[in-house]
Amino acid sequence: MQNKDGMNYAPQGKPNPVVGKGEFLFAAVALDHGHIYGMTNGLIEAGAELVAVYDPDPAKVAAFISKYPQARAAASEAEILNDASIQLVASAAIPSDRCALGLRVLDSGKDYFTDKAPLTTLEQLEQARAKVKETGRKYMVYYSERLHVESAVFAGQLVEQGAIGRVVQVIGFGPHRLNAPSRPDWFFKFDNYGGILCDIGSHQIEQFLFFTGAKDARVVSSKVANYKNKDYPELEDFGDATLVADNGATNYFRVDWLTPDGLGTWGDGRMTILGTEGYIEIRKYIDIARDPSGNHLYLVNQEGEKHFALTGEVGYPFFGQLILDCINRTENAMTQEHAFKAAELCIKAQLQAERIETA
Repeated sequence: MQNKDGMNYAPQGKPNPVVGKGEFLFAAVALDHGHIYGMTNGLIEAGAELVAVYDPDPAKVAAFISKYPQARAAASEAEILNDASIQLVASAAIPSDRCALGLRVLDSGKDYFTDKAPLTTLEQLEQARAKVKETGRKYMVYYSERLHVESAVFAGQLVEQGAIGRVVQVIGFGPHRLNAPSRPDWFFKFDNYGGILCDIGSHQIEQFLFFTGAKDARVVSSKVANYKNKDYPELEDFGDATLVADNGATNYFRVDWLTPDGLGTWGDGRMTILGTEGYIEIRKYIDIARDPSGNHLYLVNQEGEKHFALTGEVGYPFFGQLILDCINRTENAMTQEHAFKAAELCIKAQLQAERIETA
C-alpha cells in the first residue's frame, strides 16, 4: 500500500555504505516535519551513524527513538552543537526557522542538512550565503522529489548520457494530499511555510535547474490561489510558474494541495523532460488505474519507446555522495550554489506571484 500522507513519506532503500562504522556521525535536531525520517533513512543506508536527537517536544523525540533506538535523546540543542564528534546535523524544522538553526549549526563547525524549503525569505538567503562563505561549511537541502525517487535519479542518468539530446523544457506536476486534520498549526501560517511556491514549488525549480544544467533562471510569471480551503485563509492550495533558464531552456510547473481521496497515494507526481532528440516522462509515485507502484519512467528517442520500472533498481546515490562531500570538502552530491539558487528562485516566484481571488 502506498503511503497516503506525504508529510510522513519516508523512502527506504538498500544499504549502500560509503564509510565504515564510526567514520561519519550525525544528529537530528527539530522534528517538525516527517521528512526527517526520509533524510535519516538515506544517511543511515549510506553508512552514517545516527548518535543523537533533540526536539523540544518529548513526544516527537520518543517517536523518533522508537524508530532509531541507536540515537540518544540530547537534553538541548547546545548539547549536540557542542559535541565535536558530530559532523552533520539533519533537520526538518518549521520552514521559517530553518535558516536560523542552520546558522547556529555552521557556527558550531558542523555541516547542515535541512529539509526543503531551506529558508523562506531573501534576507535569510543572504545570511545563509554569508555564513557558508565565512565558515566553509555546507548548507545542503533535501530536495526529496528528485533525490529520493529512483525514477528521477535514473532520468538524471539518462540526461547525462545524452539519451534525449539537449534538454529544452521541463514540465513538472507536484500535487499533494492535504490531510488537514493531521497537519500542525504552523503548516497553515504563511509566515511559517513561506507560500506554496516557496514550499513544494522548491522541488520543481530544483529539478528544472538540474535536468537542464542551468546555473540561473528568471521567473516569467507565477500565480497562487486558495480554491478549496477557505477555513485556512493563509493556505495556498494552488500555485504555478513559468521560468526561462540562462541557457534558454524553459519550465512550467504546477503544485497543489488538491489530491482527491480516491488516489492510491499522496500525490500523482509527474514530470516530462523534453530534449532535442527525445523525451522522458516520469510517473513518480503511482501509475494511475494501471500499477499502484511508483517509479515508472518512459523514454522515447530516435531508437524507439521504452518503459522502465525502477523501484529497487538504482538506489539513492545522493546520500553517500553527501557524506563523502562532507568528509572530503567536495561538491559531488550537489553544489552549494545549486542548492541556494533553487531556493532563491522559488522565493522570487512566490514574491511576484499574482494571487487569484476566488469566491
